[in-house]
Amino acid sequence: MFQIDLTSRKPIYEQVMDGFKQLIIKEILTADEKIPSVRELAKELTINPNTIQKAYRELERQGYVYSVKGRGNFVCGKIRKVDEEKLNQLKKQVQSSLSELIYMGIEKEELMELIEAAYLMVKGGNKND
Repeated sequence: MFQIDLTSRKPIYEQVMDGFKQLIIKEILTADEKIPSVRELAKELTINPNTIQKAYRELERQGYVYSVKGRGNFVCGKIRKVDEEKLNQLKKQVQSSLSELIYMGIEKEELMELIEAAYLMVKGGNKND
């Protein structure tokens, strides 16, 4: 599924969240697909079930997964809820970075290539797909 880096400064629950987000964004996990139970994943990754539960709660709050009482957690069809504050913060960071690149003399075409490369890296595939 994905690996956890125990030496990383990033909290384990955030690493779990990032792992699931990548699987969802790359469409490895599809809409309404059941994700492993808290106990299953905790056993597989050898980490505390409370850590997995915290990650699942946050993924649900952000709209990546939903839970069905007695059945488990499932991938949302479309990310319904967006953390507006984080989205705005990321947009500002991107705008600031792009502005700095422009001031350094990068051309529009090269910027577009960078954006395309980043998109393909996250979504998978290549330009001609």
